[in-house]
Amino acid sequence: MVDRLLPLIVVVPLLGAAVLVGAGRRMPRLAAETVACACAAASAALACAALAGPATAVSWVGDWRPRDGVSVGIVLVGDRLGLGLAALASVLIVAVLTYSWRYFEEPPRGHAGAFPALVLLFQAGMCGFALTGDLFDAFVFFELMGVVGYALTGYHVEEARPVQGALAFGFVNSLGGYATLMGIALLYARTGELGMAQIGRRLDAAPGHDALVAAAFVLVVTGLLVKAAAVPFHFWLPDAHAVAPTPVCLVLSGVMVETGVYGVARVHATVFGGPGGIPADGTRRVLVVLGVVSALTGAVMCWQQRHIKRLLAFSTVGHTGLFLVGVGLLTPEGLSGTCLYVLGHAGAKAALFACTGILLARLGSVDERELHGRGRDIRGIGLLFALGGLALAGLPPFGTGLGKAVVEEQAAWLPALFGLVSALTGGAALRVAARVFLGAGERGHDERETAGGGEKEPETAGGEEEPETVGGEGEPETAGGEEEPETAGGEEEPETGHRIRLPPPPMVSVAVALLAGALAVGTVPALAEATAAASFAFLDHAGYAAAVLDGRATGGQPGHGGEWWTWSGAVLGLLSAALAVVLAAAAVVGLVPSRGWSAPLRRLHSGHIGDYVAWTMAGIGLLSLLTLW
Repeated sequence: MVDRLLPLIVVVPLLGAAVLVGAGRRMPRLAAETVACACAAASAALACAALAGPATAVSWVGDWRPRDGVSVGIVLVGDRLGLGLAALASVLIVAVLTYSWRYFEEPPRGHAGAFPALVLLFQAGMCGFALTGDLFDAFVFFELMGVVGYALTGYHVEEARPVQGALAFGFVNSLGGYATLMGIALLYARTGELGMAQIGRRLDAAPGHDALVAAAFVLVVTGLLVKAAAVPFHFWLPDAHAVAPTPVCLVLSGVMVETGVYGVARVHATVFGGPGGIPADGTRRVLVVLGVVSALTGAVMCWQQRHIKRLLAFSTVGHTGLFLVGVGLLTPEGLSGTCLYVLGHAGAKAALFACTGILLARLGSVDERELHGRGRDIRGIGLLFALGGLALAGLPPFGTGLGKAVVEEQAAWLPALFGLVSALTGGAALRVAARVFLGAGERGHDERETAGGGEKEPETAGGEEEPETVGGEGEPETAGGEEEPETAGGEEEPETGHRIRLPPPPMVSVAVALLAGALAVGTVPALAEATAAASFAFLDHAGYAAAVLDGRATGGQPGHGGEWWTWSGAVLGLLSAALAVVLAAAAVVGLVPSRGWSAPLRRLHSGHIGDYVAWTMAGIGLLSLLTLW
């Protein structure tokens, strides 16, 4: 019975989008948004209902079932982690549509259904990617996500900056898509199969690690790491977040990049995790090295931002690195902790973006310096923002803290990495909360240092901020000829069309609900136990093939005490949160500069698409080196 629900999880938002496209020109805005919310909620309910069924549900589209382990049909596989990701994506889409209720200025006549239709297509792409058991269909859903993501990023197409950000998004993600397609072609040439379970079995039937399999692994994983915004494939993400509508940022950072991490884990477990795939040491080396580099780069870049949306985007890059490290451990405990971390991070990060959207609609800016003290009259939003920052820092009992604690127990060096990255990203958010909502510190005290250190930055006449370079970190050169990499957010326009006096209830309620969800992840033991059991089943390479091709039911092993709070995990979470508070306080009083020392790294984020393409090619070379070491 549950297998019949799997296609509906994908089809319902597709049908909703088709209705909005076909009838949207005749539908009032209220009706269009109601239809979109109903379809998104129905898909979320179907995913949650499927989670209550058997451990692994398999649905062969068109009833093209396998015979003697061989099939040419397309399969949807609803295991616990895949269904969990589909449910998470659908719930966040419901939050986005609720947040967007009357959020944008009134669209032109006949275009009321455009935005909700795009959002539903995005949901269908994410759900299909999470549930498919066919590698080529994964690519199709992957590209559906990408195309819709480009359109949503450049939604305000009449402005130059959104178009620039969408182009960066489109170019880099298209390169990743081409790489994935080439890898799939190599696997098809070797095995004659496109299903993940079938490819894995064919590779295992002839064990041996050769260049073709390694090349296929590198190419397939490249596209997934681009979507996950792992360094050095991450450059598109902050540029897209800076210009995308705030509701879109909720889903981009809340679940889309995590979908890329899930794709890496899925492809490894089902295709390359057997004796005919990539040795575990090679996979572990790739994911852990890229994870550490991504975590540190994202944390450093997050700390030095003053454009709040870019700050949160780089925070996502940092946490993506932590997710890759957790997955790269290739242990059920590491994967289980990462899943909990992803759930908590989705709620906390989406809530922070929701609060940022309220700031933009209320005050017409997302510039930390320009907003100094101007949020005093909406301190309730400031409290939510601070709680989101503490959640990023791993404060118990948030789900981020629980996931962090579970992963940290897997190796002695992990607490230092996870604690530092959590403290920097959480501290940056707390610094924004203190300055914007409390007016703490002097306005822009430590930002006046130039990249070389010590000199004051040039200001335009009248003391206004200099214009930001479209899509990048660079600004006009200083008198000495040295480029001043600065980010500003003072030129933003309210997406509501006008500044609002009071935050609308849907916007506030969405932020509260998302933070409550992040808190629930760390306080419901049954969720952690279910995640632990699902992780054991997810990494069962042979069991996945047996369930899909032979119809044999598989299940995970029960969780154990290590998947719940321990004293050491709680203490480490408290320490990282305390360090985040100390860093934020030190930055506010000017003891810790948020600029200058990271100038070389900031200059790499040039905003030029050609540079981003070059870094993508360099990333493919790095992946090849790490795989074949």
